[in-house]
Amino acid sequence: MPVLIVKNIVTEGPGTIGDFLKKEDIPFRIVELGTGEIPPPLDKFTALIVLGGPMGVYEMSRYPHLLACSRIIREALNRDMKFLGICLGSQLLARCLGAEIYPGPDKEIGWYHIELTGDGLKDPLMRQLAIHPQVGDFWRRFKVFHWHGDTFDLPAGAVLLASSQRYKHQAFRFGARAYGFQFHIEVTGDMVSEWLGNMPGAKEITAGTDNIYEEYSGRAMKFYRYFFNKV
Repeated sequence: MPVLIVKNIVTEGPGTIGDFLKKEDIPFRIVELGTGEIPPPLDKFTALIVLGGPMGVYEMSRYPHLLACSRIIREALNRDMKFLGICLGSQLLARCLGAEIYPGPDKEIGWYHIELTGDGLKDPLMRQLAIHPQVGDFWRRFKVFHWHGDTFDLPAGAVLLASSQRYKHQAFRFGARAYGFQFHIEVTGDMVSEWLGNMPGAKEITAGTDNIYEEYSGRAMKFYRYFFNKV
């Protein structure tokens, strides 16, 4: 059965997630929820991906499509579907599980390390992300691409998988099949350039992208291979 990808803004995704699904011939559908597109019934899908956006979960009155997205996530959890929430998607997952979402200490934008927790070291999907795709060795601490300013409390019953220096709750799992990532596993080099534009520090971040992107996309593909296994 196919994968449903929900976008909260046109410019975010699906990036390397779409690349992987096409390569593996896994059918998927993209819903532009932020532009008012109506999502199809979830009974036609086995996995749900919810991508990012610049809005805050606490701004639902200003962005009513976030209410619709929350309903979709709750239904996916009730159906025990595979779920991956990225950035805003992870915050929406946390909110659906009863956690508070609020502005963090400052924005985290660029290539910064995350470090796996003890539970993250045990998680089979996080272990795939942590294995260097070229060398094959295991890294507990490695760089990922961040673009977020909000954070959240860890939901009750959730398992913390990774943290960064600025934001403790970088990755978590709820149950066996629902994952939330604050960082952007899905970015392509073009997406990073488009998001940065002419903002201060863009040249340094772009240079970092050039240096790390082959490794990073390889890590992402290994994660997808396990996440989407037997969809």
